Amino acid sequence: MRIHFIAIGGSAMHNLAIALYKKGFTVTGSDDMIFEPSASRLSRYGLLPDKMGWFEESITPDLDAVILGMHALVDNPELLRARTLGLKIYSYPEYIYEQTKDKVRVVIGGSHGKTTITSMILHVLNYHGKDFDYLVGAQLEGFDTMVKVTDSAPMIIIEGDEYLASPIDRRPKFHLYQANIAVISGVAWDHVNVFPTFEDYLKQFEIFIDTIQPGGILIYCESDKELCNIVDANQSLITKTGYEIPPHSVKDGVTYLLPQNLPLKVFGDHNLMNLSAAKLVCEAVGINEADFYQAITSFKGAAKRLELLFAKNNTSVYKDFAHSPSKLKATIEAVKSQFEERKLVACIELHTFSSLNKNFLLQYADTMIQADNSIVYIDEKTFQQKKIKPFTVIDVQTAFKNSRLTFFDNADTLEQYLRGLDFTNTNLLMMSSGNFGGIDLVKLAHELNN
Repeated sequence: MRIHFIAIGGSAMHNLAIALYKKGFTVTGSDDMIFEPSASRLSRYGLLPDKMGWFEESITPDLDAVILGMHALVDNPELLRARTLGLKIYSYPEYIYEQTKDKVRVVIGGSHGKTTITSMILHVLNYHGKDFDYLVGAQLEGFDTMVKVTDSAPMIIIEGDEYLASPIDRRPKFHLYQANIAVISGVAWDHVNVFPTFEDYLKQFEIFIDTIQPGGILIYCESDKELCNIVDANQSLITKTGYEIPPHSVKDGVTYLLPQNLPLKVFGDHNLMNLSAAKLVCEAVGINEADFYQAITSFKGAAKRLELLFAKNNTSVYKDFAHSPSKLKATIEAVKSQFEERKLVACIELHTFSSLNKNFLLQYADTMIQADNSIVYIDEKTFQQKKIKPFTVIDVQTAFKNSRLTFFDNADTLEQYLRGLDFTNTNLLMMSSGNFGGIDLVKLAHELNN
């Protein structure tokens, strides 16, 4: 098979390219910019384009398929050439389905927790030597790539994103996988550029449930009232199983599952909820309860999900991917409940389209209320790039309903402020799906006054 990737540098795209190369396909690709770690990974397999840009001559009649990434525009010259030649054009979720339609497809959906639930399942299956394919949104310990597609594996575990499949396919990705076993971790409005109302957003999850194959299984969070309403109203011929936070205790900064008193390396109600979902999925694919618990105690978490950067004395520094209101609130609550005796400095970077929408910003009300020191950072360049009128400190404090909140739009000023704080008996939580204007968080964590 000869496959060409338009916008090969994307997170999922470059991993799928590598997976197909490992499967024996002839893979080529193009992009106008490729950052790390995509560039190094593609280079390792000889898949990094010789030069950046879009080239019509790359699209030839002998291609079996073209896979189109979201980074490409609808007038991309390679896309136009592929259409002219009548080639089969897939989005990456379409192609994942094409490669796995004879497998059991487990799809993890929801506004939050998708990556962690998927990672927990992969960890348990890998621990017990099971044969499986996967697609996950973070780099995991023990896994070379974020995508694996083979001929032999009987099942695939897929992190099912609700964002659009491609520039020419406006369906959410998770609608395309046609799950046999599905998870919905919860619903909280996001992607306002695509789903301008909460009702529009909820509709996507209703459709997702309808795509579950007859006789399939839906595993869902029972504590989410909006989700429960959707599930209760659905008439699909599937089994519906709810889950909640499992019994647990916290002692000396460690969470234990009860009644087994099993120590975990992760913490927080949201992670415990994720664990319950992962357990039900594992049971559905043949992992019994005892084997699940044996494996999950060694799970350290996915990259950038409450990732411990540094710990000394009574100070810990964490990095987290949280950026939406629900994720922000849950992450702060997790750290505060795990270390009740410590103060918490919590810093969130806002840079997504949704978070920089002034109306959507109101969704952040009271999300940082449990932090002892709340900080919001928005890179001033982000406003310029997105052609948005910059927020003032009053705008941010009003939206967050927090007059004590500190606002920064310059990375150097933010770093100087953090270095000037006293972190005695205090944790630092840095949350973003971006990079805080290039601040070296690991270096900062090791050099803070504590």
